[in-house]
Amino acid sequence: MNIPELVQHMAREAKGAARHLGTLSREVKDRIILRVAELIKERQAQIQAANRLDVEAAQAQGHAAAFIDRLTLSDKVCDSMIKGLKEVAVLPDPVGTVTGMWVRPNGLKVGKQRIPLGVIGFIYESRPNVTVDAAALCLKSGNTVILKGGKEALNSNLALAQVMRDALAEAGVPQAAVQVIPSVAREATLELLKQDDLVDLIIPRGGEGLIRFVAEHSRIPVLKHYKGVCHIFVDEAADLDMAEEVCFNAKVQRPGVCNAMETMLVHEAAAPDFLPRMIARYQKAQVELRGCPRTREIDPLVRPAQEEDWGAEFLDLILAVKVVPDLNAALEHIARYSSNHTEAIITRDYARAQRFLQEVDSSVVLVNASTRFNDGGELGLGAEIGINTSKLHAFGPMGLEELTTTKFIVYGNGQIRT
Repeated sequence: MNIPELVQHMAREAKGAARHLGTLSREVKDRIILRVAELIKERQAQIQAANRLDVEAAQAQGHAAAFIDRLTLSDKVCDSMIKGLKEVAVLPDPVGTVTGMWVRPNGLKVGKQRIPLGVIGFIYESRPNVTVDAAALCLKSGNTVILKGGKEALNSNLALAQVMRDALAEAGVPQAAVQVIPSVAREATLELLKQDDLVDLIIPRGGEGLIRFVAEHSRIPVLKHYKGVCHIFVDEAADLDMAEEVCFNAKVQRPGVCNAMETMLVHEAAAPDFLPRMIARYQKAQVELRGCPRTREIDPLVRPAQEEDWGAEFLDLILAVKVVPDLNAALEHIARYSSNHTEAIITRDYARAQRFLQEVDSSVVLVNASTRFNDGGELGLGAEIGINTSKLHAFGPMGLEELTTTKFIVYGNGQIRT
């Protein structure tokens, strides 16, 4: 088969398997997930041998050390995959849950029940461990999944997919429940994005370029997360010791992730005391600061911020800093430049905290905590397939429940409409 025929065939197979998967009991799904964990342990040497082919090719192409690190299935990463699978297995199964039931005047009992979305197309870049995470979450939520990974991880993804397909076969479940497209061609991605009659949802996970490409070409609904321009506002009523720890963690702990802080806003009343100590700590950690004129009045060594810095996702040890006159100005800045990902306020003032929570239109809004907590595991979801900032049909980290939708169920005893 050529690439269009192959992708169409895979989508049809996934659609057929979805009907079977949606009826599986939790016991069967958990048994498959735990079997995948066992097989990864048993076949770790084979999986890592396939991964070495990808790593060596990436090294020969001159990819950066950080890229190679994301690509490598080390013993630690394999252990983490196994641990993640076991965590998914113990999570509650949302499928079949009745979320509400009410009685109409004519006696009809009306309710809403959680059901799988159906067939999910998951398009992602170079981290092969994501293959296992995504497949386990889709399986547990009753969805079939077609995985299109980055070309640099093809051997790794195919090896992991075979493990999952073997576990499905052992349980008597169609192997088409989990499929990896065995092509690195962009044509395969484009063909997947055309399967609107067979695929129900596309979830891209990767850089802004990938997500914009998918959103531009897809005929299928796309859960989008272009970038994370995350803010922390240090209010005049902040505990400055707390603010220092939270802001340092939000920028420095892992600067290359989407929930790292990119802009720090500081109330003008707090700035004279807070900024000198915070700037000194950032400089010691080799954070490059780009500040507004009032920030540079406090420390002239801070680089002047440019207009493009306020909307930038640096993904590095770079931070934009702005002094604002009040909460109103902070809210206006966030509304203009935020990517609707994560924002936080540091304050001891209850009314300001509540106003910030109410008015900030982002997927996770925090009071007195680091932006780094916008993560499915940290928020108690157990795991996530990604973070959605487009609101439909979910907003924020997408765990098992967000991989389902609801249908209406109605019980009657012979009612007819008049």
